[in-house]
Amino acid sequence: MVEPLGENLRTALYSRLVAEGVLRAEERKVLGISPVSRWPAARAEHEERMRAQLTQVLVQRTTPDSRTAALVSLLHALKSEHRIVDPKEHGLTRKELQIRAEEISPGDWASEAVCEAIEAVMAAVIFGDNPRPVL
Repeated sequence: MVEPLGENLRTALYSRLVAEGVLRAEERKVLGISPVSRWPAARAEHEERMRAQLTQVLVQRTTPDSRTAALVSLLHALKSEHRIVDPKEHGLTRKELQIRAEEISPGDWASEAVCEAIEAVMAAVIFGDNPRPVL
């Protein structure tokens, strides 16, 4: 089971990325009432570099470093590879892109942890405070 990582972790991570210049913090109000925080990319270069690395790994089949492999594993667990690397642009199908991501993901901690976290969130949404039924 995936344990909570700590209070205010998201804010701390966003703040660190802002300090490193990867993201920028934007505070605004929706309809002049509700405050909303956004964290858009500060520089397009970082995103472009990450997309290029993912394209090399998923399309050109280069060997990923551990960080890129973990990112591919996260994307695969979320079934979101196609949102980062457009398979049509590279003459691939979504299935082919998923298969390549799956080749990189087996045994990777990120994929299993993300799947467990997604299942826990879905169970909480579906069943609320009631325990998950035994099937």
